[in-house]
Amino acid sequence: MNRLNTNPPNKDKNNWQHQLDKFVKSHQKELAALAWGLHLEKGETDETIGIDLKETPKFVYCPKASIETLNRNVDGKIQEILGLIDGYKPELEVLMIAIGDGQIKLVYFQPEISPPNCFEQLGQDVDTLLEILETGMTECIKR
Repeated sequence: MNRLNTNPPNKDKNNWQHQLDKFVKSHQKELAALAWGLHLEKGETDETIGIDLKETPKFVYCPKASIETLNRNVDGKIQEILGLIDGYKPELEVLMIAIGDGQIKLVYFQPEISPPNCFEQLGQDVDTLLEILETGMTECIKR
């Protein structure tokens, strides 16, 4: 008798996307503070904050031209992400692109308090926030 696999694909609770979702939920304030701190450092830019998960998690900048090229290479399948990037309001929301295992995942949310207030309340500099979040992701996201 031939059995069908009843486990839907991509529902594995150990995959990096699920682990990242859990991390983001538990670190919204820190991620919002980091996004605002990086915005203050960088100013107006066409770069989007990225999370490189290929080896040890680290934050990177993704130039808009690279995201547009990727969109063309995947036949417009991430066009919505480009629309969100175009309308991004750093004083109200957090937008990051996670990159891992040949896939990308959008990290996009509006925190309970604004990113500038998160940054002010935490009272930590960008380097400290980067260290805390990268270390936390390394511990949380297993492959």
